[in-house]
Amino acid sequence: MSESAAPSPRPRRGRRVRVAASFAVLLAVAGYVALRYESGGGGTPRCVVGSGSHTYALSPEQAANAATISAVGTTRGMPERAVTIALATALQESALRNIDYGDRDSLGLFQQRPSQGWGTAEQIMDPVYSAGVFYDRLAEVPGYSRLPLTVAAQRVQRSGFPQAYAKHEPDAALLAAALTGRSAASLTCTPTPGPRPGDARRVRGELVRAFGAGVLGAAPEDSGDGKGGGAPGGSTPGRTASPDPAPGDGSRTVVVPVPARADSAGPAGGASDGAARRGWELAQWAVARAEALGVVEVSYAGRVWSVREADEGWRTAGSGAGAGTAGVVIEVAE
Repeated sequence: MSESAAPSPRPRRGRRVRVAASFAVLLAVAGYVALRYESGGGGTPRCVVGSGSHTYALSPEQAANAATISAVGTTRGMPERAVTIALATALQESALRNIDYGDRDSLGLFQQRPSQGWGTAEQIMDPVYSAGVFYDRLAEVPGYSRLPLTVAAQRVQRSGFPQAYAKHEPDAALLAAALTGRSAASLTCTPTPGPRPGDARRVRGELVRAFGAGVLGAAPEDSGDGKGGGAPGGSTPGRTASPDPAPGDGSRTVVVPVPARADSAGPAGGASDGAARRGWELAQWAVARAEALGVVEVSYAGRVWSVREADEGWRTAGSGAGAGTAGVVIEVAE
């Protein structure tokens, strides 16, 4: 073998150097991310529902969709069991993501098919509409609240894998308890840090879309999203101008009134403390929608959640946080 044909050690040493350098860069990046997370400057945004050893973590997008599904259900007078069934179904069908693809022409949170009479593609991609039509069909199932969840969901969905819904029931039950207000201060979110512009008018519009015109005491002229202030399910009641419910300058604060007596769980839900349940339903809806709506603080019943102290969850409110306000106070970013 000639000398020129002998293998050179340089390429092998070069590869080792490149591998070592790449590994060092990865360690540096990992250290930077960890440092920012520990110092409160970063970390993956997420929401957590439940307490103790029984908790469920999900993304802000998933939490926002879950909040919409729950709000549409309680506004239609559906019991908490119906909300649990709907949430478990959406967890299985789309992982609570409003996706524009699926098997054949399936779309949206519940993977509903335009060709099967669920509505147009545009309608199905609207979470308020898709949740409403799901509840419409669930209500037609005799005794659905007493059926096993898999049976009730399957009679609506006609899925090829009906038993798959069962695995989501524990997580769906946790979400339903929080988002219907039965489990107070049990849902908290840590949104993406940094400036997130908010719009109080948009918050009011989204409240009306999810809970109906009466949620603010009067229907606004426009929801702020270009679609008007229609109630869930497509009906559009007569609308009248409503005064800005916000105190002070009205530009960053939305106050949602909580009636002295209210039962948001519907006739089959049953709650002796219906007003408190309604308040927590609205408060935790706002936290679940915080990422999308630029909400930075929510206060109710002497408790407060804020973006700045999101890692502390629901804290005891100071003397100035919503003091003397008979409702849920929602603050948006400037």
